[in-house]
Amino acid sequence: MTNVRERTSEIRRLGGDKARPATLLRQLGIVSATALVISNMVGQGIFTSTGYLAGQLGDVKLVLGIWVVGALVALAGAFCYSELGINYPSSGGEYVYLTRAYGPTWGFMSGWVSFFAGFSAPIAATALAFSQYLSHFFPALNKDQAFFTLGSGALSLRLGGAQIAASGLIVVFTLLNCLGVGRVAKIQNLLTAANLMIILGFIVFGFLAGSGSWEHFSQPATRTSTIPLAAQFAISLFWIYVCYSGWNASTYVAEELKRPERTLPVALTYGTALVAGLYIALNLVFIYALPLEKMKDVMAIGSRAANALFRPETAGMFSGLVALALMASVNAMVTIGPRVYYAMAKNGAFFKSAGEVHPRWHTPVFAILCQGACAVLMTLTPFPDLILYIGFTLSFFAVLAVSSLFVFRRRAEWQKVRVVSFAFPLIPLVFILVGAWTIVYGVIYGLQKQPVAPIAAIATVALGALVYRLWLRPLRKPS
Repeated sequence: MTNVRERTSEIRRLGGDKARPATLLRQLGIVSATALVISNMVGQGIFTSTGYLAGQLGDVKLVLGIWVVGALVALAGAFCYSELGINYPSSGGEYVYLTRAYGPTWGFMSGWVSFFAGFSAPIAATALAFSQYLSHFFPALNKDQAFFTLGSGALSLRLGGAQIAASGLIVVFTLLNCLGVGRVAKIQNLLTAANLMIILGFIVFGFLAGSGSWEHFSQPATRTSTIPLAAQFAISLFWIYVCYSGWNASTYVAEELKRPERTLPVALTYGTALVAGLYIALNLVFIYALPLEKMKDVMAIGSRAANALFRPETAGMFSGLVALALMASVNAMVTIGPRVYYAMAKNGAFFKSAGEVHPRWHTPVFAILCQGACAVLMTLTPFPDLILYIGFTLSFFAVLAVSSLFVFRRRAEWQKVRVVSFAFPLIPLVFILVGAWTIVYGVIYGLQKQPVAPIAAIATVALGALVYRLWLRPLRKPS
């Protein structure tokens, strides 16, 4: 009898039991959940954005101040999402919250946007930044060395060494993620640890051994933007929002967390706070290394700062280490995104195949492959426009998700988080008001100066609503 039971258990483990469909497993603890938050946050943003911000804002106090504002808003969002997550500990993030609060149409649109702007576009942007840092060793990987260009400016599509290397990185991690979240989590933890050591080492050695100057903190730069400063600060927050995006990462895999009611708040809060501190310290090092005028519109700002602080061979080593750090971010996003499409498919709001879990690997393979294909295609688009597109769409749905607290807190059975209850509704209002201010100014001035990103963002949302109304809604059978 014992042998029969053992054999039956083995058959089920390998997927032989067809009576019960495979499901996601709760196998991620606090360390893995926090590593996902850190790796999702520490990506291309911190290593690419400060150069653009230097030209947009032109003042050291504003450049540092915008990173502090971003940190406070990210922490406010993490607190609010902790409360949402412990009440709805299932995979999907905003899709789950908006469906519960505002109905399936809004839920579907948030998931639709997550597919394009929430994960596929950030994966592509981070992979392109990975190529750019590797170009220190292989010049053919520089984003400006495309051997085929279709169109011009924001409407161009480019193919070159940068796009090929970025696509290769995406494909590798896409395939790895198909083979099981437990195995990938171990890789992620190692990459995250390496990521943190790289950043801490750069901060410590940059100040102790680097040949920088404190005078840089009093030297302004000539602005490259003609938009009024207050409006530009709001628009530049899109760059900051993309840099800090990932503070909500653990909510997307809540269905695979052990004890989500404890793991989620710890992972979101401590992960976000740690990364915020690192970001501000890194920007201090960047400015210590270079005056703002020499930073303007430099994409690989980490590499440029390392060149100014250390000998050329040391700077080259740092470029390689940053490329390694960016790999952690790509892997984390490849892991998390498909859980949103899985949740949608289980509720009849996405392709049915995306809701199927592989019987042996316990991963949503079809959803992972779809996301990988979309991310590869997005590597062909210009980097700055990718960032603005991501910022527009993610800000809008994150604001809606935090706003749902005002709906949910009316329910008697709702579990409240103390930090959110403190001076309620102060914390959610901070997040909502800053997000709304950014979106309004972004649309007004974006349509005038850089219309492609806001138009693409609006079109993505509108197309999602149209797809749901005309195609999925008549077929949907909610679970």
